[in-house]
Formats: sequence, structure tokens, C-alpha cells
Amino acid sequence: MSNILIIKHGSLGDIAQASGAIQDIYENHKKDQIHLLTTKPYFELFKKNPFIHNVILDKRLSKFNLIYLYQLTRILKNFNFEKIYDLQNSSRTTFYKNILFTKAKSDKWSSSETTLPIDILKIEFDRKPVLNRFDHQLKTSGTKTEHTMKPNFNWAVTNINNIKQEFNLDKYIVLFPFCSAHLTHKKWPHYNELIGLIKIKYGDQIKVVVAPGPSEIDDAKNINAVSILDKGKALDISQLASLINESSFVIANDTGPAHMTAHLGVKGIALFGKHTTAFKVSIERENFKAIQVDDLEKLSAGKVLEKILI
Repeated sequence: MSNILIIKHGSLGDIAQASGAIQDIYENHKKDQIHLLTTKPYFELFKKNPFIHNVILDKRLSKFNLIYLYQLTRILKNFNFEKIYDLQNSSRTTFYKNILFTKAKSDKWSSSETTLPIDILKIEFDRKPVLNRFDHQLKTSGTKTEHTMKPNFNWAVTNINNIKQEFNLDKYIVLFPFCSAHLTHKKWPHYNELIGLIKIKYGDQIKVVVAPGPSEIDDAKNINAVSILDKGKALDISQLASLINESSFVIANDTGPAHMTAHLGVKGIALFGKHTTAFKVSIERENFKAIQVDDLEKLSAGKVLEKILI
């Protein structure tokens, strides 16, 4: 039995996307122990993943913090990993490779860099859809893929019956009108108008809710929808996954919850401006689609309403 390491620091949407790759790594190493290196926001979540035996916390302190780097390196080297799958593919994880396995090839350290096709530059390779990149990385490293192209995030769900009872949730639509403060170009500005149209069309047949993150609770007061919280606090990731999973439909900006919805197999749509494409981020699935426009400001609430399928 060997020790296998997967590195996946975040973000939320990326973790949902990587679920299939993680499952394929497990399936290819049935006799081995699968360890995963991640950051604090996702440490407890990954403990629920049935394809991971052990989760290791990376505090991601400064690269110049030599004491921390020494401690982390010592922890990782003690496992004597047979193979490392870098699913983060960041400058930081490349830095880790240069500390741990400077000359390692794809048979030892699997990353988009060590598996890069010989006829393409990395900047060009990174323009390909994210799931295709994962698929190429694993196959080039000798790992058979069955689930990479069709991630399943259902391992993350939990029981939220108490929350559904508290807010009297039966048939409901979830909106995700928020985004990070530095990514306001992803934000569609017409959610309240859409809510009005939904109420006209469906009346009391369906409830419209939002699930704000910790920094979005105050902003949620400006949205004309029921704000779903757990004892006044934001839902954790598993609760959020369950709220999405049991919903009738989801409408979201291009954020983590949109990717969660896509890979939970739930019906919904993501609203994209020109910042990227739905194709590149591999978000469209059988039940989850995207509306792509050059200017989100000009995307009307009526146009979005037409895409709601309940």
C-alpha cells in the first residue's frame, strides 16, 4: 500500500469541478491511501469525501515563512508519497514541487505543467475548458478517467430538514445575486426585477430565496427574497449544497454556487458577461445552462425568466 497525495486548495467552484478527478484518482489507487492537502475553508468539507482517507491542512502562510515551509515539508515527506496529483496547478503548488521533487516528471508529480502537450504553450493550454485540462492531466499521468468529465458533488450534501422547516421551504428557487467585492463585473444587476416577475408568474406556488455568505448577509437585505440562514449565520458549504440540491431551480452569477449547482445535477442557469465563457469554465451540464452576453447590464429580467424551467 502506497500513499497518494492530491493538492486542492480551493476555490469553492473549483472543488466542485475537481470532484470527478478526485474520484478517478481513488478508483485508480484502490489499494492505496489517498491524502488531500487543502486550506482551512475546505478542510472539514473534504473530510466528508468518501474517496479521501486523510485531509492535511495547509495554512498557506507566506513563502518566506521558512519555519512553516520546513514544518509543512517535513509533514509531507514523512508520508513518502508515491505520487502527487496537483489539481490546484498554481504558482504556489509549483513552488511546493520545486521544494519536494525538483526533477519529478508526470509519473511522480502530475500537474498541468508536467503533462503539458509538447506542441502547445501553457498559456494556450490554460484556455481549454477546465475539465478537459484535468482529463488530459490524469490520462497523461497514466490514470484512467471515467468521472473527471462529469463531476458529482453530491458527496457534499447533508441533512437540512431543520432549516427547511424553519423557513417553510417546499418548492423554491435559489438566487445567488452576490459576488466577491473585486469581481463586480460578474454581477447581474436585475435580480429584484426578476423576483417581481417570478411572483407574478408563479404566485404562491414557489418561494424565492437567497443564501448569503458571511460577508453578504447585510447585502441580502436589499434583495426581495427570503434570506436562508442557520441561527443567524451563513450556511456552511454542506448546508448550502443541500439547499441547492433540494431546490426547483437556481439562478446565479458566475460564482462558486453556480458550479456547485452544475455538478449537483440541479436545474438552473448561470449569467455570464464577457469576463470569461461558460465553455472555458466547463459549467454547462445536462440540467444547468448559461446565458452569455457582452453586457450583463443589458440582459433583461424577462429574458432570464424565459429560461426558468420548473
